[in-house]
Amino acid sequence: MTTHVFIVDLFTFRLHLEYLFAGTGAKEHVVDFNASTATRLHHKTEDTLVGMIADASRIRSGDHIIFYLQQDIKKHVYEGKFYGIFQATQDWSFLDNNDDKQYLKRELNKSLTFRTLIAPYKVYSEGVTEWEALDEIKNIASPNQMLWSLIYRKLKANRGNTMITIYEAERLTQLIRNKNKRSELNCRGKLISFNPTEERIVVDDGGPSPYAGRKEAINILPRLLAKLHSKRAFEPHLQAYITRSLGKGTNSSLDIAILGGAQIEWLGNEVSCGVGMQRIDIMPSVLENGQRVLIPIELKSAEPEEKNVHQIQRYVDWIEQYYVPNRQSDIRPSLLARRTVNKQSNRFLRVVESLKRFNKKNAIRCEPAVFVEFDVDDNDLVFSKVDY
Repeated sequence: MTTHVFIVDLFTFRLHLEYLFAGTGAKEHVVDFNASTATRLHHKTEDTLVGMIADASRIRSGDHIIFYLQQDIKKHVYEGKFYGIFQATQDWSFLDNNDDKQYLKRELNKSLTFRTLIAPYKVYSEGVTEWEALDEIKNIASPNQMLWSLIYRKLKANRGNTMITIYEAERLTQLIRNKNKRSELNCRGKLISFNPTEERIVVDDGGPSPYAGRKEAINILPRLLAKLHSKRAFEPHLQAYITRSLGKGTNSSLDIAILGGAQIEWLGNEVSCGVGMQRIDIMPSVLENGQRVLIPIELKSAEPEEKNVHQIQRYVDWIEQYYVPNRQSDIRPSLLARRTVNKQSNRFLRVVESLKRFNKKNAIRCEPAVFVEFDVDDNDLVFSKVDY
Protein backbone atom coordinates (compact mmCIF):
# COMPACT_ATOMS: atom_id res chain seq x y z
CA MET A 1 0.00 0.00 0.00
CA THR A 2 1.36 3.38 -1.07
CA THR A 3 0.58 6.71 0.60
CA HIS A 4 0.16 9.69 -1.74
CA VAL A 5 0.33 13.33 -0.62
CA PHE A 6 -1.83 15.73 -2.67
CA ILE A 7 -1.13 19.46 -2.59
CA VAL A 8 -4.22 21.64 -2.05
CA ASP A 9 -5.04 25.25 -1.28
CA LEU A 10 -7.76 26.91 0.77
CA PHE A 11 -10.14 27.03 -2.22
CA THR A 12 -9.74 23.43 -3.31
CA PHE A 13 -9.40 21.62 0.02
CA ARG A 14 -13.03 22.05 1.09
CA LEU A 15 -14.28 20.72 -2.24
CA HIS A 16 -11.91 17.75 -2.16
CA LEU A 17 -13.41 16.80 1.20
CA GLU A 18 -17.05 17.49 0.41
CA TYR A 19 -17.00 15.61 -2.91
CA LEU A 20 -14.40 13.05 -1.81
CA PHE A 21 -11.85 13.23 -4.60
CA ALA A 22 -8.19 14.16 -5.04
CA GLY A 23 -6.74 15.65 -8.19
CA THR A 24 -3.97 17.43 -10.03
CA GLY A 25 -3.78 19.64 -13.11
CA ALA A 26 -1.40 21.69 -15.22
CA LYS A 27 -2.51 25.28 -15.74
CA GLU A 28 -4.94 25.55 -18.64
CA HIS A 29 -3.66 22.70 -20.80
CA VAL A 30 -6.04 20.27 -22.48
CA VAL A 31 -5.07 16.61 -22.90
CA ASP A 32 -5.64 15.89 -26.60
CA PHE A 33 -3.60 12.68 -26.79
CA ASN A 34 -5.60 10.33 -24.57
CA ALA A 35 -6.14 7.05 -26.46
CA SER A 36 -4.77 8.90 -29.50
CA THR A 37 -1.62 8.75 -31.59
CA ALA A 38 -1.34 12.52 -32.18
CA THR A 39 -1.21 15.79 -30.25
CA ARG A 40 -0.99 19.50 -31.01
CA LEU A 41 0.88 20.19 -27.78
CA HIS A 42 4.53 21.18 -27.62
CA HIS A 43 6.61 18.18 -26.56
CA LYS A 44 7.60 19.79 -23.24
CA THR A 45 3.95 20.43 -22.36
CA GLU A 46 3.02 16.91 -23.39
CA ASP A 47 5.80 15.43 -21.25
CA THR A 48 4.64 17.48 -18.25
CA LEU A 49 1.12 16.13 -18.61
CA VAL A 50 2.38 12.59 -19.13
CA GLY A 51 4.47 12.93 -15.97
CA MET A 52 1.28 13.79 -14.10
CA ILE A 53 -0.40 10.77 -15.67
CA ALA A 54 2.47 8.61 -14.38
CA ASP A 55 1.91 10.00 -10.87
CA ALA A 56 -1.82 9.31 -11.16
CA SER A 57 -1.16 5.80 -12.51
CA ARG A 58 0.68 4.65 -9.38
CA ILE A 59 -2.53 4.89 -7.31
CA ARG A 60 -4.10 1.55 -6.42
CA SER A 61 -7.39 0.85 -4.68
CA GLY A 62 -6.88 0.96 -0.92
CA ASP A 63 -3.88 3.29 -1.06
CA HIS A 64 -3.84 6.08 1.50
CA ILE A 65 -4.29 9.76 0.65
CA ILE A 66 -2.98 12.65 2.78
CA PHE A 67 -3.62 16.29 1.88
CA TYR A 68 -1.05 19.04 2.30
CA LEU A 69 -2.64 22.49 2.68
CA GLN A 70 -0.19 25.02 1.30
CA GLN A 71 0.89 28.09 3.20
CA ASP A 72 -0.84 31.24 1.91
CA ILE A 73 -0.25 34.27 4.11
CA LYS A 74 -2.61 36.43 2.02
CA LYS A 75 -5.42 34.05 2.94
CA HIS A 76 -4.20 33.80 6.55
CA VAL A 77 -2.85 30.27 6.19
CA TYR A 78 0.42 30.93 7.99
CA GLU A 79 1.79 27.38 8.01
CA GLY A 80 1.47 24.48 5.62
CA LYS A 81 -0.28 21.50 7.22
CA PHE A 82 -0.82 17.78 6.56
CA TYR A 83 -4.32 16.33 6.96
CA GLY A 84 -5.65 12.80 6.70
CA ILE A 85 -6.18 9.98 6.35
CA PHE A 86 -8.28 8.99 3.32
CA GLN A 87 -8.28 5.96 1.05
CA ALA A 88 -8.42 5.56 -2.74
CA THR A 89 -11.57 3.71 -3.80
CA GLN A 90 -10.29 2.58 -7.22
CA ASP A 91 -7.18 1.79 -9.20
CA TRP A 92 -5.52 4.72 -10.97
CA SER A 93 -6.96 8.14 -11.68
CA PHE A 94 -9.39 9.14 -14.39
CA LEU A 95 -9.45 12.06 -16.81
CA ASP A 96 -11.84 15.00 -16.58
CA ASN A 97 -10.47 17.19 -19.32
CA ASN A 98 -10.01 20.93 -19.12
CA ASP A 99 -13.08 22.34 -20.85
CA ASP A 100 -16.37 23.97 -19.92
CA LYS A 101 -17.73 20.60 -18.79
CA GLN A 102 -15.03 19.91 -16.23
CA TYR A 103 -16.73 19.11 -12.95
CA LEU A 104 -16.45 21.82 -10.26
CA LYS A 105 -13.92 23.82 -12.29
CA ARG A 106 -15.57 27.16 -11.50
CA GLU A 107 -15.85 26.36 -7.80
CA LEU A 108 -12.25 25.12 -7.65
CA ASN A 109 -11.00 28.21 -9.46
CA LYS A 110 -8.56 25.98 -11.37
CA SER A 111 -8.41 22.95 -13.64
CA LEU A 112 -7.82 19.59 -11.97
CA THR A 113 -7.51 17.22 -14.90
CA PHE A 114 -6.46 13.94 -13.28
CA ARG A 115 -8.69 12.78 -10.43
CA THR A 116 -9.27 9.83 -8.13
CA LEU A 117 -12.17 9.11 -5.82
CA ILE A 118 -11.50 8.70 -2.12
CA ALA A 119 -13.26 7.64 1.07
CA PRO A 120 -12.57 8.46 4.71
CA TYR A 121 -10.23 5.96 6.36
CA LYS A 122 -9.06 7.44 9.66
CA VAL A 123 -9.80 11.14 9.49
CA TYR A 124 -8.54 13.59 12.10
CA SER A 125 -9.61 17.17 12.61
CA GLU A 126 -6.28 18.90 13.23
CA GLY A 127 -3.43 19.06 10.74
CA VAL A 128 0.27 18.62 11.46
CA THR A 129 2.35 21.64 10.53
CA GLU A 130 5.18 21.47 8.05
CA TRP A 131 7.55 22.43 10.85
CA GLU A 132 6.40 19.54 13.02
CA ALA A 133 6.65 17.05 10.17
CA LEU A 134 9.81 18.17 8.35
CA ASP A 135 11.87 20.40 10.63
CA GLU A 136 11.38 19.31 14.22
CA ILE A 137 14.03 16.72 15.11
CA LYS A 138 13.56 16.13 18.83
CA ASN A 139 12.45 12.54 18.21
CA ILE A 140 14.81 11.93 15.26
CA ALA A 141 17.75 9.68 16.14
CA SER A 142 19.39 9.79 12.70
CA PRO A 143 19.09 11.99 9.58
CA ASN A 144 17.81 9.04 7.54
CA GLN A 145 14.63 9.03 9.67
CA MET A 146 13.54 12.43 8.34
CA LEU A 147 10.73 12.64 5.76
CA TRP A 148 13.08 13.04 2.82
CA SER A 149 10.43 12.43 0.13
CA LEU A 150 8.59 15.54 1.30
CA ILE A 151 11.77 17.53 1.94
CA TYR A 152 12.97 16.83 -1.62
CA ARG A 153 9.55 17.78 -2.96
CA LYS A 154 9.72 21.07 -1.04
CA LEU A 155 13.23 21.84 -2.29
CA LYS A 156 12.27 21.20 -5.91
CA ALA A 157 8.84 22.89 -5.61
CA ASN A 158 7.02 20.51 -7.91
CA ARG A 159 4.64 17.52 -8.13
CA GLY A 160 1.08 17.97 -6.90
CA ASN A 161 0.90 14.25 -6.11
CA THR A 162 3.92 12.89 -4.24
CA MET A 163 4.26 9.36 -2.88
CA ILE A 164 6.04 8.80 0.41
CA THR A 165 7.70 5.59 1.58
CA ILE A 166 6.03 3.16 3.97
CA TYR A 167 8.14 4.20 6.95
CA GLU A 168 7.60 7.90 6.13
CA ALA A 169 3.85 7.29 5.97
CA GLU A 170 3.93 5.54 9.33
CA ARG A 171 5.77 8.48 10.91
CA LEU A 172 3.51 11.13 9.35
CA THR A 173 0.37 9.19 10.28
CA GLN A 174 1.54 8.90 13.88
CA LEU A 175 2.26 12.63 14.00
CA ILE A 176 -1.30 13.34 12.82
CA ARG A 177 -2.76 10.88 15.36
CA ASN A 178 -0.75 12.35 18.22
CA LYS A 179 -1.73 15.89 17.22
CA ASN A 180 -5.36 14.84 17.65
CA LYS A 181 -4.79 12.81 20.83
CA ARG A 182 -5.62 9.75 18.70
CA SER A 183 -9.25 10.87 18.45
CA GLU A 184 -10.76 10.23 14.99
CA LEU A 185 -13.74 12.00 13.47
CA ASN A 186 -16.91 9.96 12.97
CA CYS A 187 -17.37 10.38 9.21
CA ARG A 188 -19.84 7.57 8.57
CA GLY A 189 -22.73 8.89 6.46
CA LYS A 190 -21.72 12.49 7.09
CA LEU A 191 -20.54 15.44 5.02
CA ILE A 192 -16.83 16.10 5.51
CA SER A 193 -15.72 19.70 5.04
CA PHE A 194 -13.09 22.20 6.14
CA ASN A 195 -13.39 25.19 8.44
CA PRO A 196 -10.89 27.73 7.05
CA THR A 197 -11.06 30.00 10.09
CA GLU A 198 -10.06 27.29 12.53
CA GLU A 199 -8.11 25.27 9.91
CA ARG A 200 -9.88 22.10 10.97
CA ILE A 201 -11.61 19.25 9.16
CA VAL A 202 -15.23 19.16 10.31
CA VAL A 203 -18.22 16.87 9.76
CA ASP A 204 -21.89 17.68 9.26
CA ASP A 205 -24.98 15.49 9.51
CA GLY A 206 -26.17 16.60 6.06
CA GLY A 207 -24.66 13.56 4.33
CA PRO A 208 -21.87 13.37 1.70
CA SER A 209 -22.12 15.14 -1.65
CA PRO A 210 -22.21 12.65 -4.57
CA TYR A 211 -19.43 13.04 -7.14
CA ALA A 212 -21.07 13.54 -10.56
CA GLY A 213 -18.15 14.36 -12.89
CA ARG A 214 -16.83 12.56 -15.96
CA LYS A 215 -14.57 9.56 -15.43
CA GLU A 216 -12.70 8.94 -18.68
CA ALA A 217 -10.17 6.12 -18.59
CA ILE A 218 -6.59 7.15 -19.36
CA ASN A 219 -4.76 5.25 -22.12
CA ILE A 220 -1.23 6.37 -22.98
CA LEU A 221 -0.28 3.38 -25.16
CA PRO A 222 -1.36 4.66 -28.63
CA ARG A 223 0.64 7.84 -28.17
CA LEU A 224 3.65 5.90 -26.84
CA LEU A 225 3.67 3.59 -29.87
CA ALA A 226 3.31 6.52 -32.27
CA LYS A 227 6.37 8.21 -30.77
CA LEU A 228 8.31 4.94 -30.77
CA HIS A 229 7.60 4.25 -34.44
CA SER A 230 8.49 7.82 -35.41
CA LYS A 231 11.79 7.50 -33.46
CA ARG A 232 11.00 10.30 -31.02
CA ALA A 233 11.75 10.25 -27.30
CA PHE A 234 8.99 8.72 -25.17
CA GLU A 235 10.54 7.96 -21.79
CA PRO A 236 7.80 9.77 -19.76
CA HIS A 237 5.19 7.76 -21.68
CA LEU A 238 7.05 4.52 -20.95
CA GLN A 239 7.17 5.38 -17.26
CA ALA A 240 3.43 6.10 -17.23
CA TYR A 241 2.68 2.83 -19.02
CA ILE A 242 4.79 0.73 -16.66
CA THR A 243 3.58 2.49 -13.51
CA ARG A 244 -0.02 1.80 -14.51
CA SER A 245 0.52 -1.77 -15.71
CA LEU A 246 2.97 -3.20 -13.18
CA GLY A 247 1.42 -5.93 -11.06
CA LYS A 248 -2.06 -5.55 -12.53
CA GLY A 249 -1.96 -8.55 -14.89
CA THR A 250 -2.52 -6.38 -17.97
CA ASN A 251 0.96 -7.16 -19.34
CA SER A 252 2.15 -10.56 -18.16
CA SER A 253 5.59 -10.19 -19.74
CA LEU A 254 6.21 -7.03 -17.70
CA ASP A 255 5.08 -8.66 -14.46
CA ILE A 256 7.26 -11.72 -15.07
CA ALA A 257 10.37 -9.71 -16.01
CA ILE A 258 10.20 -7.28 -13.08
CA LEU A 259 8.19 -8.99 -10.34
CA GLY A 260 8.46 -12.69 -11.02
CA GLY A 261 5.75 -13.98 -8.74
CA ALA A 262 6.17 -11.27 -6.10
CA GLN A 263 3.41 -9.03 -4.80
CA ILE A 264 3.78 -5.23 -4.77
CA GLU A 265 3.49 -3.69 -1.30
CA TRP A 266 4.50 -0.16 -2.37
CA LEU A 267 5.08 1.61 -5.69
CA GLY A 268 6.91 4.82 -6.47
CA ASN A 269 7.88 6.75 -9.58
CA GLU A 270 10.31 9.65 -9.95
CA VAL A 271 11.59 8.79 -6.48
CA SER A 272 13.90 11.59 -5.40
CA CYS A 273 17.19 10.31 -4.04
CA GLY A 274 19.27 13.43 -3.48
CA VAL A 275 19.10 17.21 -3.24
CA GLY A 276 20.12 17.43 -6.89
CA MET A 277 18.00 16.15 -9.74
CA GLN A 278 18.60 12.42 -9.15
CA ARG A 279 15.38 10.41 -9.34
CA ILE A 280 14.71 6.71 -9.54
CA ASP A 281 12.37 6.27 -12.50
CA ILE A 282 10.26 3.50 -10.98
CA MET A 283 10.70 1.67 -7.68
CA PRO A 284 8.36 -1.03 -6.36
CA SER A 285 8.84 -2.70 -3.01
CA VAL A 286 7.68 -6.30 -3.22
CA LEU A 287 7.12 -9.26 -0.93
CA GLU A 288 8.84 -12.39 -2.20
CA ASN A 289 8.65 -15.57 -0.11
CA GLY A 290 8.24 -13.48 3.02
CA GLN A 291 11.21 -11.22 2.20
CA ARG A 292 10.96 -7.55 1.30
CA VAL A 293 12.79 -6.66 -1.91
CA LEU A 294 13.24 -3.12 -3.22
CA ILE A 295 13.55 -2.84 -7.02
CA PRO A 296 15.01 0.50 -8.22
CA ILE A 297 14.55 0.65 -12.01
CA GLU A 298 16.62 2.78 -14.38
CA LEU A 299 14.36 3.31 -17.38
CA LYS A 300 15.50 4.06 -20.93
CA SER A 301 13.27 4.35 -23.99
CA ALA A 302 16.38 3.94 -26.20
CA GLU A 303 18.99 1.20 -26.31
CA PRO A 304 21.02 1.12 -23.07
CA GLU A 305 24.34 2.85 -22.49
CA GLU A 306 27.15 2.23 -20.03
CA LYS A 307 26.32 5.41 -18.12
CA ASN A 308 22.95 3.90 -17.15
CA VAL A 309 24.79 1.42 -14.93
CA HIS A 310 26.62 4.28 -13.19
CA GLN A 311 23.21 5.79 -12.38
CA ILE A 312 22.08 2.50 -10.82
CA GLN A 313 25.13 2.63 -8.55
CA ARG A 314 23.95 6.00 -7.23
CA TYR A 315 20.52 4.53 -6.52
CA VAL A 316 21.97 1.66 -4.51
CA ASP A 317 24.24 4.02 -2.54
CA TRP A 318 21.26 6.20 -1.60
CA ILE A 319 18.93 3.30 -0.75
CA GLU A 320 21.55 1.71 1.47
CA GLN A 321 22.01 4.92 3.47
CA TYR A 322 18.49 6.38 3.58
CA TYR A 323 15.96 3.59 3.01
CA VAL A 324 17.28 0.28 4.34
CA PRO A 325 18.06 1.54 7.88
CA ASN A 326 14.35 2.37 8.24
CA ARG A 327 12.91 -0.67 6.47
CA GLN A 328 15.20 -3.65 6.07
CA SER A 329 14.98 -4.91 2.49
CA ASP A 330 17.02 -6.69 -0.12
CA ILE A 331 17.88 -4.55 -3.15
CA ARG A 332 17.44 -5.81 -6.70
CA PRO A 333 18.54 -3.02 -9.10
CA SER A 334 17.17 -3.22 -12.62
CA LEU A 335 17.97 -1.70 -15.99
CA LEU A 336 15.03 -1.60 -18.40
CA ALA A 337 15.72 -0.40 -21.94
CA ARG A 338 14.79 -0.78 -25.61
CA ARG A 339 15.89 -4.05 -27.17
CA THR A 340 19.35 -3.92 -28.74
CA VAL A 341 19.21 -5.59 -32.15
CA ASN A 342 22.97 -6.08 -32.50
CA LYS A 343 24.10 -7.91 -29.38
CA GLN A 344 27.70 -7.85 -30.65
CA SER A 345 27.91 -4.07 -30.90
CA ASN A 346 30.54 -2.33 -28.79
CA ARG A 347 27.85 -0.28 -27.09
CA PHE A 348 25.91 -3.35 -25.93
CA LEU A 349 29.04 -5.23 -24.87
CA ARG A 350 30.17 -2.26 -22.77
CA VAL A 351 26.81 -2.27 -20.98
CA VAL A 352 27.15 -5.97 -20.23
CA GLU A 353 30.70 -5.60 -18.94
CA SER A 354 29.65 -2.65 -16.80
CA LEU A 355 26.81 -4.70 -15.28
CA LYS A 356 29.25 -7.51 -14.48
CA ARG A 357 31.61 -5.06 -12.77
CA PHE A 358 28.67 -3.61 -10.85
CA ASN A 359 27.63 -7.06 -9.63
CA LYS A 360 31.16 -7.90 -8.50
CA LYS A 361 31.56 -4.58 -6.67
CA ASN A 362 28.18 -4.80 -4.94
CA ALA A 363 27.98 -8.55 -4.31
CA ILE A 364 27.36 -8.10 -0.59
CA ARG A 365 25.25 -4.96 -0.80
CA CYS A 366 22.59 -6.05 -3.28
CA GLU A 367 21.39 -8.78 -5.61
CA PRO A 368 22.83 -8.98 -9.15
CA ALA A 369 21.34 -6.34 -11.44
CA VAL A 370 18.44 -7.47 -13.61
CA PHE A 371 18.64 -6.47 -17.27
CA VAL A 372 15.26 -6.19 -19.06
CA GLU A 373 14.57 -5.28 -22.68
CA PHE A 374 11.28 -4.28 -24.32
CA ASP A 375 10.05 -4.36 -27.88
CA VAL A 376 6.74 -4.04 -29.72
CA ASP A 377 4.56 -6.98 -30.65
CA ASP A 378 0.91 -6.93 -31.74
CA ASN A 379 0.51 -3.23 -30.82
CA ASP A 380 1.73 -3.67 -27.25
CA LEU A 381 5.03 -3.73 -25.42
CA VAL A 382 6.71 -7.05 -24.68
CA PHE A 383 9.35 -7.36 -21.95
CA SER A 384 12.02 -10.03 -21.47
CA LYS A 385 15.06 -10.58 -19.26
CA VAL A 386 18.52 -10.57 -20.80
CA ASP A 387 20.77 -13.42 -19.74
CA TYR A 388 24.18 -11.76 -19.56
